[in-house]
Amino acid sequence: VQLQASGGGLVQAGGSLRLSCAVSGGTFSGYAMGWFRQAPGKEREFVSTISRTGGSAYYADSVKGRFTISRDNAKNTVNLQMNSLKSEDTAVYYCAARSSYPAALTALVQYWGQGTLVTVSS
Repeated sequence: VQLQASGGGLVQAGGSLRLSCAVSGGTFSGYAMGWFRQAPGKEREFVSTISRTGGSAYYADSVKGRFTISRDNAKNTVNLQMNSLKSEDTAVYYCAARSSYPAALTALVQYWGQGTLVTVSS
């Protein structure tokens, strides 16, 4: 299974970005998907996860109300809409796949994407 994340970039505080992750090489609907991030000098942390059908999702407290995860099982993609961005959201964002929901613990993730950098300027 290969995961390809895209959509990162430089944005001003208060702005928005939409990350996408394209999945190939497996049955996409068979995986719960997640987003994690890693800021410089910090450990990778959970951001959000969505179930295989898209019927369930949850978020880290730090992004709740600002970020929205979604998936399109017909297009084999998972997205992360990020609004009201803050400087502390600056990080490399990784998409992740796991055969069981939730995909919320780094140790249990089975597949990782390569990461996409999000930089929020204040």
